[in-house]
Amino acid sequence: MTDDAPTGLAIALEPLVTRVLAGNPSPFTNSGTQTYLIGTTDLAVIDPGPDDADHLAALLAAVGERPVRAILCTHTHRDHSPAAPTLQAATGAPIIGCAPLALDDAGPRADASFDTGYSPDQVLADGEQVAGEGWTLTAVATPGHTSNHLCFALEESGALFTGDHVMGWSTTVVAPPDGNMAAYMTSLDRLINRPQDRIYYPAHGDPIENPHRFVRGLAGHRKQREGQILRLLEQGVGEVSAMVERMYVGLDPQLYGAAGRSVLAHLIDLESRARVAAEGEGWRLRA
Repeated sequence: MTDDAPTGLAIALEPLVTRVLAGNPSPFTNSGTQTYLIGTTDLAVIDPGPDDADHLAALLAAVGERPVRAILCTHTHRDHSPAAPTLQAATGAPIIGCAPLALDDAGPRADASFDTGYSPDQVLADGEQVAGEGWTLTAVATPGHTSNHLCFALEESGALFTGDHVMGWSTTVVAPPDGNMAAYMTSLDRLINRPQDRIYYPAHGDPIENPHRFVRGLAGHRKQREGQILRLLEQGVGEVSAMVERMYVGLDPQLYGAAGRSVLAHLIDLESRARVAAEGEGWRLRA
């Protein structure tokens, strides 16, 4: 279990996959950000994590004398990509992966803010690959959590590194303006339709060993939330804050703002499908 995993130790998960857990536990990272080393002779590093001296030292110890062919980032939240430049300086590896995204978003969040210093040497488009000795990683575009989110498929073993798109401990935050519920649901459907994926390794939480059933459950959860919102609108509850109070019973009031962002993401999606409309400070069903 990752909750009990020691920080900073290199733990082999399968022949081509090693995990190093960063020491940044929080309400939105669970036990911390998991960095993955891919390969044996030469390496790729997926989600180098926060720019933390202890974590970087642990990564470099795990790398040893082996060459690093690529530093890959699934997206640019500050618990995922800030260590990339420092790791690049130490290894000479190019920073490859998602596109840069620096969004000025001062709203209430339940995840990390964006890494404004991220500057990749190469942006991978959907389906493009990075390869080394005995390993091949393919970019799988999965926007929704962020517009620039990528997963990476390890072709030799059937492992998919899912970043924050699918996590092993919590549902994914989808927070407008960059988070997009319609895109997120489409990306879930895309993973459901990838039979080659044997196991998911998320950036937070345990490995997911029955990934397709798990993703169908995530999609079902989102549809249940959408149904709750539509029923509340039928009852005349149109303000997001009032919806949050009824939908998230028992939630810490300090998290109401972040929950409201998720509700707003659903409402924006419903509006795009002509199911609801904004009205003053609230929302209503469309006739």
